[in-house]
Amino acid sequence: MDRNTHRAFERLEIVETGRRRRWSDEEKLKIVIESMAGPRLVSATARRYGISRSQLATWRRLFRDEPSVSKDSMDRPTFVPALISAPAELPKPEPVTPSRVEIVLTGGRRIIVDIDVDANALARLLDVVDRRR
Repeated sequence: MDRNTHRAFERLEIVETGRRRRWSDEEKLKIVIESMAGPRLVSATARRYGISRSQLATWRRLFRDEPSVSKDSMDRPTFVPALISAPAELPKPEPVTPSRVEIVLTGGRRIIVDIDVDANALARLLDVVDRRR
């Protein structure tokens, strides 16, 4: 056996990572205001305080001027004003009469003609189209 495979460790170093920090609302607000002071400051501000850009974006959303909706307020029923009125008379739709006819030929070819096309002219057209195949 090789001597290096059973080597004893002389020193063990423990590196602490992932320690969760607690930020007060005042600290978060200070960081958010700093990130909004100029263009493209989100990444720089996040790096300066050692937080992720997504965390800073979440804080920015939370500190907007929009009223926040709490979970408790979402569970409570609310009323919406409604106005009920008599239905209006809708005009009767006029019957739709097709003004065009689509003729599908072999090979996926199509001819679209007006409904009042001359039958003799259409027959001559179809003869010409069939000869060119």
